[in-house]
Parts: sequence; C-alpha cells; structure tokens
Amino acid sequence: MINGETKVFGIIGDPIEHTFSPVMHNAAFKKLDMNNIYVPFNVKAEELEDAISGAYALGIRGLNITIPHKTEVIKYLDYLDIAAGLIGAVNTIEFGKNGIVGHNTDGIGAVRAINEISSVKNKSIMILGAGGAARAIAFQILLSGAKNLIISNRTIEKASELRDDLIEKLEPDVQIIDLDHDNLKIKLKDTDILINTTPIGMYPHTNKKPLLTADMMHENMVVNDIVYNPLKTGLLNEAEKAGAKPISGVKMLIYQGVESFKIWSGAEPPVEIFKKAIMDHLHLEII
Repeated sequence: MINGETKVFGIIGDPIEHTFSPVMHNAAFKKLDMNNIYVPFNVKAEELEDAISGAYALGIRGLNITIPHKTEVIKYLDYLDIAAGLIGAVNTIEFGKNGIVGHNTDGIGAVRAINEISSVKNKSIMILGAGGAARAIAFQILLSGAKNLIISNRTIEKASELRDDLIEKLEPDVQIIDLDHDNLKIKLKDTDILINTTPIGMYPHTNKKPLLTADMMHENMVVNDIVYNPLKTGLLNEAEKAGAKPISGVKMLIYQGVESFKIWSGAEPPVEIFKKAIMDHLHLEII
C-alpha cells in the first residue's frame, strides 16, 4: 500500500510505452517486502533538465534512463561513477544527500547476457548503432577481452566519434563502416557476435524491416538484439533462419536491472524474480 513512507523510483524516456522495467522492479520490491514503487515517465528532450531537477526536488530515490536521454542527461548530474565517466552515458541515476549521481549498468547487463551463450573474450564483434547503449556495450565488451570491434552506423561521423573515444581510452582494434548492405555482408562473414543497439523493430514499429537478413549471417554467429519489446524481433527471427544463436534483449534488461536495483537499495534481488515477472507479464515460459 502506498503511503507517506513509500520510496519512489522510475524510468524516463521517449517513447516509454514499451518498457518492462516497472514489472521487474515492482515484483522485486513486493517479493522483498520493500515499501517502494517504480513508475514510468514519458519525458521529451526539451523537458529533460526540468524532469531531473523536479525528480530530485520531489524526493524520488532513483531513475533508469532510456532512449534518447542516456548521453544528454549527463549535463544535469552532479557526479558520474567510474564506468559512466568512461562510457560517457548513463542509464541509472541515484538521488542522494550528496547530489545526483550517474551510473551505467547497460554494458554489464549485455555482457552477462551474451556470456550465457558465448564468452566475448577473444571474439570478433559487430555493433549496430553508436548511441548511448552502443557506447556502454562497446566499452564493456572491450574491457571484457574482445579481440576486435566493428561499429556500423547510419551516421558515420557518430560512429567515428565512438571509435576515437574507445581508442583514446582503451587502445583497442576498432573499425567503422556504414550500413551499406554489401559492406555489412562482407564483414559479417568473420563476425562471431552481432549486437543491435538501434531501436529498429521496437514496439510499436514491429513490422519495420530489420537491418540484416538471414543470408548475411552464419550458423556460428551469436545475435543479440537489445530491443526487448517484442521479445523476438525481426532481427532475431532472421538469426534463427540462418541457424545463428539468438539472444533476446530481455536478458540484458534483466541483468542491467539487477545492477540498478543493487545501486538503489544495497540489496541484490534474485535474478529469478526479474525473469518470472517479465515472463508472467508476457504469458511465456521462463527463459
């Protein structure tokens, strides 16, 4: 029951209708008997600064940050933890007595999800996209020992910025290419792990054609789409046709959520609570 002692958490983004985060976190709060609630907030880009200062003023304890605010939100924070500072993007905010602190749990969540199928260490990896989530995942997979990385993005200048930042901070083997079909097809022949960080195929635009098709993939490839609504995107359907190993974005959602929960509460929720909450919500079996 919500009362004067209830602690409020939430997620901000635009759009926000697709989010499963409230389902996960509220299930964990209930299971652990915590007087907390987690709420989604649709926040436009021009409202971001007001939303952050307003949340702090209202005593909201923590927020997750999703598309398109993960990099822009840094302007309105007091501090960044080491990971968020290195990555240059934030997906978790902690409001405390000492101010507003930004964290990033996206990369950890993605690597943990992929590692269930195949270690990223010594692997050739391609990331589609160059936004906030791509930054987090790129840094984390390189820190986790990936052999090399290709960043493919519609805007080549944005991919170049990410590549240059990675090289400056970590000195890895990083290439960039555009989304030209022929270029992608050539590079994908030697790709072990493909990660889509673009919103293509995300609800409600589920009928939009995926960036890649089955004929561009191979059966030894691991394909991770971080879009989690729908559970099986067009890209993952194409991966299955190619005999590749698909990983739903719900896995990353679960593991980054667990890390955010720990930051806010100091408690580590059982992963199964998060899994069951989402699968029950979707009327599916536990993944």
